[in-house]
Amino acid sequence: MRNSQRERLVEAMLRLVARRGYAATSVPDVIAAARVSRNAFYAQFADKEACFLAGCERDLPDMIDTIYAAASEAGDDWTESLRLGLLAYLRWWQERPEYAQAYFVELPRAGERAAAQRDAAYRPFLDMLAALAGRARPESRPLGDAVPRLIVYGATEFIASEVRAGHATTLESSAGDLFHYTVTLLTAS
Repeated sequence: MRNSQRERLVEAMLRLVARRGYAATSVPDVIAAARVSRNAFYAQFADKEACFLAGCERDLPDMIDTIYAAASEAGDDWTESLRLGLLAYLRWWQERPEYAQAYFVELPRAGERAAAQRDAAYRPFLDMLAALAGRARPESRPLGDAVPRLIVYGATEFIASEVRAGHATTLESSAGDLFHYTVTLLTAS
């Protein structure tokens, strides 16, 4: 029962934040949408921010697994791994437009804990890009720390701008541009 209530609260929070914005979403709104009691909310979460952050974090492991599974289909071809992984990433968000709105647009507006959580969520992507750089530049000098960050932060802001513009359901159409951007940065000397 508790997990079911927690799941309903997280779903309600993400849906309301996507539609109304983080600032305009209140705990009573979430409680009503989830059809649970006030006590049930506070048994699960300390406050609105904790519920929202739990929602934003909940599915990230699934997304990472989806990316790795897609990229692994390319075998040793690092560019094909990148292309397939990028397509899987964009498709994952495209299939979850409300989640994309909450994550890319509203999470940065939710305060310092949200910013720290988002920074932590970048780590798997930075690690993926560092591994790809090693495959893309086997005989070149090692890639510095800045390039993977430029790729992750640049791609994240690009996707956020697409979501803000109402293009969450067509993110996959940006795959070619993001692919070329990433390859260029990974292979530049």
